[in-house]
Amino acid sequence: MRYIYIGLVVVVTAIVLLFKIQNLSAVTVSLFSLSLTLPVSLLVVGIYFLGMLTGSALLSFLRSSIRGATRKLN
Repeated sequence: MRYIYIGLVVVVTAIVLLFKIQNLSAVTVSLFSLSLTLPVSLLVVGIYFLGMLTGSALLSFLRSSIRGATRKLN
């Protein structure tokens, strides 16, 4: 089983590296008067992590809101 996990890590790492190598073209992102030029792969990874952060924050907020709404008042 240990070798299966090691194999999966190697396969996922290879896929990520291939994605990085194949997406080296630069893209410019603009917001108001600010602009940033970076590789597509870096942009995708950054957006992925921002999505994880905001998604977990939203889920946490919803859980606490539901918990607070269903709690009985004394």
